[in-house]
Amino acid sequence: MSYTKFVAALLRTNSGKLRASHARCRSTVASTNAREEKQLHGCGVVEMEPVEVLRQDAKRFNIDFDNTQEAYRSKGNMELLRSLLVFKLCTFDFLVEKNKELMDLSKKVFGQWMFEKMMKMTFYGQFVAGEDHIAIKPLIQKNQAFGVGAVLDYSVEEDLTQEEAEKKEMDSCVSEAEKESPADHREKKYKAHRQFGDRRGGVTGARTYFYADESKCDNQMETFINCIKASGGASADGFSAIKMTALGRPQFLLQFSEVLVKWRRFFNFLAVQQGQSEMTVLDQKLDMEQLKENLTKLGVGTKENIEKWFTSEKLGLPGTIDLLDWNSLINDTTQISKLLMVPNLETGQLEPLLNKFTAEEERQMKRMLQRVDVLAKQAMESGVRLMVDAEQTYFQPAISRLTLEMQRKFNREKPLIFNTYQCYLKEAYDNVTVDVELSRREGWYFGAKLVRGAYMYQERDRAKEIGYEDPINPDYEATNRMYHKCLEYLLEEIEHTRKPNIMVATHNEDTVKFTLEKMYEMGLSPNENKVYFGQLLGMCDQISFPLGQAGFPVYKYVPYGPVNEVIPYLSRRAQENRGFMKGSQRERSLLLKELKRRVLGGQIFYTPVY
Repeated sequence: MSYTKFVAALLRTNSGKLRASHARCRSTVASTNAREEKQLHGCGVVEMEPVEVLRQDAKRFNIDFDNTQEAYRSKGNMELLRSLLVFKLCTFDFLVEKNKELMDLSKKVFGQWMFEKMMKMTFYGQFVAGEDHIAIKPLIQKNQAFGVGAVLDYSVEEDLTQEEAEKKEMDSCVSEAEKESPADHREKKYKAHRQFGDRRGGVTGARTYFYADESKCDNQMETFINCIKASGGASADGFSAIKMTALGRPQFLLQFSEVLVKWRRFFNFLAVQQGQSEMTVLDQKLDMEQLKENLTKLGVGTKENIEKWFTSEKLGLPGTIDLLDWNSLINDTTQISKLLMVPNLETGQLEPLLNKFTAEEERQMKRMLQRVDVLAKQAMESGVRLMVDAEQTYFQPAISRLTLEMQRKFNREKPLIFNTYQCYLKEAYDNVTVDVELSRREGWYFGAKLVRGAYMYQERDRAKEIGYEDPINPDYEATNRMYHKCLEYLLEEIEHTRKPNIMVATHNEDTVKFTLEKMYEMGLSPNENKVYFGQLLGMCDQISFPLGQAGFPVYKYVPYGPVNEVIPYLSRRAQENRGFMKGSQRERSLLLKELKRRVLGGQIFYTPVY
């Protein structure tokens, strides 16, 4: 099947969706001067200068992050002591590096009952809410009484050896066709590599799922459903987190990601042909007449055929096609394997990424999409917002596209589905702006969680070892600038349309203050519930609780699950805290300050009242 025939068929199928729309001129700097410049210079985007993180104390919103009495009102003295102990233990390299072995040894020496008691008094009690959806309710209700909501996250995962993880990954990421005849034309980034088969390596703050079979995916879907129901039963405005790799065979995510990247690359190639290489991604608009000529030169069809395809009266185009119009071409999911077609510039043909798919692989792909749909419908019925976690860059294009399709379907009346954007990625800003523009054109509510990212070390090592461009920003300051650039863009979008919702998921106090300052400048009230803040349970209470008590929507990421089954999560949390606590002693000093205040003030037996 030629590329031009494929495009023609898709244009006929999607003609109602294919329309050019000039993006509203947007500035990335929320200042009066920038807005004036924007008006003077038409549709030119004002380039953002490197962000200097504001170091103010959020006095305009009357929030004092140094007031320990307010920050720890919800905590008893024993909870403060536990926090101090756990954070101190996290600074010892030996304890952190050998934490898994030490926990296993403790279980053998003290027995299961005593081991669980010790864990609940220390790491488990600090970072995990409870064993099941019933046990976590008291903590959730207490936090809510002090203005802090919950993002429920069932944090159980398999405790596999490295060899077991690698085997499962290779078995589930390589198709039958590739096993019979390796596909040399596949890109290295989007192929499974045994040395990186254990996706837990170099990852601290994210759960990892490995595919076993379809029944296991069904079980994990049921677990997510129970989590959604628990979130709906525990609060009226909760979130529930899911991971796409838990819901199907990762082979499809790898392959679909490669297809999406190659189609976008093909659009960029055509934009370069039209002299638009220096434009921003949303400003690139292909002139239809030039597009026809370029396609003809590439040998993908005769000029007469191309003329017929692109002048169909059903299209209604004013003569251009942009990236969003281009993306809409990849929409036909009647047969999933048809999605996995890529343009070959050398032959002028549209070719399958793989030579063939088995009937079972086709069913597995469809089942993943069906599970995602089931979870979205359950979230809607339960009144719970669904947070789709970000994952590795070789899975992420497919994950983002599937999440986007859920948003288009379920975010019509309010933001129910939230995508996650990792700002340590070089392409984070382009991804955010393109998705926001699509939501604006189609009229649905954009929902996003902004994070810095959880896979940096693994991604860097993999890119270097396998031989492709490092997708990560060069340093922390570059990531910081990217985070604030994306954040300010989204805040401006809220200021203009009042439609998007964003969660500022960060433990960085300066970023929180930056957000508060921008909200104040833009007149964004916390009561509008457009901007949320998010931190992990057991960390940065000095940020979460003052925000919550001041009326801002703030949420803790709340893991739960049986003690033995969340050990992998706790192990990584200890490793993450090592770097966090070594880098800043602020949280420990505030905890100690509050304990001293209570002891000297005669509050030795302080109990929270709510």
